[in-house]
Amino acid sequence: MYNNGKTRQLRANNGWKKKARGSSRFGGKRGFSGDSINVNRFINKAEPIKPAEVFKPQYSFDDLEIDYKLKQAIKSRGFVDPTPIQEKAIPVVLAGKDVIGLANTGTGKTAAFLIPLLNKILNNPQEKVLIVVPVRELAIQIQEEFRALAQKMGIYSVVVVGGANIHGQVRELRRRHNLVIGTPGRLKDLISRKTLDLSKFNNVVLDEADRMLDMGFINDVKQLLALLKKERQTMLFSATFSREIEKLVKDFLKNPERISLKTRETSNQIDQDIIRIKNEDKIEVLYKLLIQTQFEKVLVFSRTKHGADKLSKKLQQKGLKSDAIHGNKPHNKRQRVLQNFKRNSIDILVATDVAARGLDIPNVSHVINFDIPATYDDYVHRIGRTGRADKAGIALTFVG
Repeated sequence: MYNNGKTRQLRANNGWKKKARGSSRFGGKRGFSGDSINVNRFINKAEPIKPAEVFKPQYSFDDLEIDYKLKQAIKSRGFVDPTPIQEKAIPVVLAGKDVIGLANTGTGKTAAFLIPLLNKILNNPQEKVLIVVPVRELAIQIQEEFRALAQKMGIYSVVVVGGANIHGQVRELRRRHNLVIGTPGRLKDLISRKTLDLSKFNNVVLDEADRMLDMGFINDVKQLLALLKKERQTMLFSATFSREIEKLVKDFLKNPERISLKTRETSNQIDQDIIRIKNEDKIEVLYKLLIQTQFEKVLVFSRTKHGADKLSKKLQQKGLKSDAIHGNKPHNKRQRVLQNFKRNSIDILVATDVAARGLDIPNVSHVINFDIPATYDDYVHRIGRTGRADKAGIALTFVG
């Protein structure tokens, strides 16, 4: 894939090697000192894409004992058979049990909890559901899936996230709703204003739980769980199962059913490599990559918000269709940039780790780590934006 003349020249100029030299380690932030990332972990040859092994579920959505209106909504979405996580999780949630779901991103877990919860609400309109997520983009993504499944059912949801107008969210919370989807900080803010009362909520989903803990939301999550009804159903979904999550499960879940469908850390469809930067201008090296034809839709990761903005502007000045997304960007602008990238109005999205988890961005051809991630887990989640849905992907990491 990288055999054209331009690439050979880049290799010559930039020391782009297929094998790491020695076992260089990098110091710095969380995950580097003591448990540093060896650059060899950023190198992995993708396996040839084989015809996907056809998953044969034990039942179809039609076989589920759920409301007829919900079955029709599932058909309208084009869903016929459940994915592996849906096949395992839906019956457990329908049975009212607590759930721990461990699965790689992009496996259909949103529908795995929304379908049984919608059925629960159809059977009892008094049911209240809280869905807690680490970032606003994931909240909006869940809202979109909910609306597609719940249309014409008279079931409503409210998204409450930071960066958006809180007064509009307060108004929406005063209207009839069964679901609240939110980020920990904004949820706590609304509770302190006495606008949101969690004591009426008897269902809770913690989605991307490991990311919430990584972002320092552990105490916020505990406070939110403590405010819910004692008799409730709790669902926790995560890509990893750390000691902190194990403790959270022990404290807040009751005899949970554990569903583990996580496979390998990184997709075998992603070709991973490093680009060694010595005395070159990093931005110039990146530009020479991006102008190659195979770099069709590229997600570039920057360590800082300022760095993301600066890099995006530099690429724009060089004539590339680029924009940036990070935590300081206003909510509506973040959504606009994300949609522009999804619709191919821009070819290059420069992001901080806010975009690394849980987001469904189709057809990303390349992920480039312009700055080395803080931990190997962050690396895994960053590069997981490519090589999805039986397509090949390429991940490149700049190293010094």
